[in-house]
Formats: sequence, C-alpha cells, structure tokens
Amino acid sequence: MMAIKSGKPSTIRARFLASAALAVALSTVALGTADAQSGLKIGVVNVVRLLEESPQAKAMTAALQDEFAPRQRELQAMERELQQKQETFRRDSSVMGEEERLNLERQIRDGQRDLQRAQNEAIEDWNIRLNEERGKLNRLLLQQVQQYARDQKYDLVVADALYFSDAIDITGEVLEALQKQPATTSRSGSGSSR
Repeated sequence: MMAIKSGKPSTIRARFLASAALAVALSTVALGTADAQSGLKIGVVNVVRLLEESPQAKAMTAALQDEFAPRQRELQAMERELQQKQETFRRDSSVMGEEERLNLERQIRDGQRDLQRAQNEAIEDWNIRLNEERGKLNRLLLQQVQQYARDQKYDLVVADALYFSDAIDITGEVLEALQKQPATTSRSGSGSSR
C-alpha cells in the first residue's frame, strides 16, 4: 500500500473512497426504490417512424420540394439545351466548318461544366436546407414526445431501444398526438435556393 503524506491523501485512495461512496449511494437508492419500480410507467418511441410518418415531416418534405422546384426546372432546361447541342454536333459535325465545329465543341464543354457546377450547388443547398429543417423537426418531435410523456404520466420514455415489446411502444400514440398539431413548418432561409 502507498504511503500517505501527512495532510494529502493519495489519488488512488481518494478515487477508491469516492467510488465506495457512490456505490453505497446507488445501492441505497436501488433498495429504496425497489418497491416503486413495479409502478414505473415506461414507453419506447421509434424515432425513425416519427420522422417518416409524422404530418410535420411530410409537410417539411413537401415544402422543401416546392422551394427547390424552380431550381430543378432550371437544371432540366440546362440539360435539355446541352443535349440539343450534343445532338447537333453528332449530326452535323462532319459538314461544319472548322471554326463552327470548334465553337460548338467549346459551347458543349462549357455547358457540361456549367451544368455540373449548378447541379453540385443545388445538391449542396438542398442538403443544407434539409439539415436545417430536420434539426427543427427533431426539436419539435422531442418536445412533442416530452409533452406526451408528461401528459400521460410516463416515468421514462426511451428512443430507439434495441428490443422492446409492443406493450410499451408509444410511437402510434405520439403520432396521433402529432396529427392533432399543425403540420406546417417554418421556412426560414428559403432565399438560399437561388
């Protein structure tokens, strides 16, 4: 055993004493609440199902699709224009003059680069907005689950447990409560879709 300097307990001894005190406290709590555990009300929520089936999630998806629809149409128009140029080049390159052919090749190359850049920007902007809206949705769902648990007097609600019986699955009840709430989502930052 380590020698203890006068007035200063060793780190090992201090940790041991702290661990022993914690063990005693936990066992006291466990013994004191053993009878109360039979009355615990526990529920489990499937968060993935809430994110897929809640009216708020469906409203969020629809709002994002509406927000990005003009950009999607713009990308489709760019793609059609590029395909027309490529078809013209395939069809007429053998009868074109050298300068006309080089000009069309340059337009096709520039169009491909512009389309790729625009697609990448649209994907990046979509992902940013999706993450923003999912964050809001996650906060809303958390608040709704907590409110449901308080209203129904649950002692513990667990999200996405590895195993649970249908008897404690409250996902359906939470979805019913969510359906009573407005399904609209706020659209802050909607100007980012260019």
